[in-house]
Amino acid sequence: MRWWSVANFVSNAGTWMQLTVQNLLVLQITGSAAATGLSMSVQAAPALLMSVLGGAAVDRWPRKLTAAVSQALLSAIAFTTAVLVALDRLDMTSLMVLAAVTGVVATVDNPACALLGNDLVPAEDVPSAIGVGALVFNAGRLAGAALAGVTVGFLGTAAAYFANGFSFLFVTAVIPFLRPAAGAVRHVVEKTGRPRAAMTVREGLAFFARRPRLLALAGVTGVSAVFGRNYGLTLAVLVTGPLAGGAGAFGTVSTVLAVGGILGAVLGARLRRPSVRLVGTLAATGALLQVVAGMSPSLAVLLVLVLPMAVVESVSDTAGTAVLQTDPPAHLRGRVLGVWGSIGTVWGLGGPPALGLLMELAGPRGALITGGLIIAGSIAAGHLLHTRRAPTPVTLPAKTPLHPAPALETAA
Repeated sequence: MRWWSVANFVSNAGTWMQLTVQNLLVLQITGSAAATGLSMSVQAAPALLMSVLGGAAVDRWPRKLTAAVSQALLSAIAFTTAVLVALDRLDMTSLMVLAAVTGVVATVDNPACALLGNDLVPAEDVPSAIGVGALVFNAGRLAGAALAGVTVGFLGTAAAYFANGFSFLFVTAVIPFLRPAAGAVRHVVEKTGRPRAAMTVREGLAFFARRPRLLALAGVTGVSAVFGRNYGLTLAVLVTGPLAGGAGAFGTVSTVLAVGGILGAVLGARLRRPSVRLVGTLAATGALLQVVAGMSPSLAVLLVLVLPMAVVESVSDTAGTAVLQTDPPAHLRGRVLGVWGSIGTVWGLGGPPALGLLMELAGPRGALITGGLIIAGSIAAGHLLHTRRAPTPVTLPAKTPLHPAPALETAA
């Protein structure tokens, strides 16, 4: 698990180095902000259509081999992009093709790597392992964003893609040496011996649709993703608009968000029995903090609120991921993650435009306040509806036993 965490840190740092410069590269090639958004959509689109197939592949194929091959393919794509950038041969068409191929590979890589990490700890420690993964992710994001500026400044844009390619190769080299922990949930083919052809996508879809816990988790996460959490958009407009701050001020806010994410991941790693109710409570708490943040009179007040907002969001995400990855039976987890990937892509593509429209209509303060109230109100309404629908336990009258128990047992 330590080796896997180190490998993930290196990989996340490389990925964030590439992401930091990728949008600037598109702007440099096209000079169009619309083209930048299009490149992001092209990379995300395969997850909308193919995540369920990628999840099924993870359930059918050996997990370590699947993760190693997908990491190697992502490395090849990064190296190809780096060579094209270095030779000044990267045009918009080739960039879009590479982005689409990256998105296709990611539909297999994301669930494979997530479930592989869970295999390295006993089943009861999976929520903690997911928290460690969130911590590694946030630390890699900070390191990658910081290294990107230094690397590009001294070595050029292509260096960020080369670094990302090597980070994927490092993960590929580590995977063969990983061993499942004692007590870990074993892969479905080893445990059940079911034929791989029988592991259909329909099974994953049916399980998800019939599982109230997962549907409730999808509802909480969806409303939070659409009307909140896009702080890179809402807080940027709030800081540079009503609070009259500049890019430096928003950089400070972003740093506090990242620190809060790390603190939240540390707390999330201590969760033992996460639940959908906990996810909803934390999401509603974060939404109310968002409402107060929308009324911030100054940047100083906003910074005080941003830290707990990020902590609550990070713990909520960790708890939700733990529920998602542990609730399904072992032979369905890849397909359930695939279904979740498709749903999450809908939120990811639809959330920013919806929030942008809300800001156009209500302004940044109004968007934060309205969005927070919608999230909290929706979660509260869902909880009340669930409480009313829950069956009332029926108490039957006590019966006199034919052979009364001894006095000691009756007292016990």
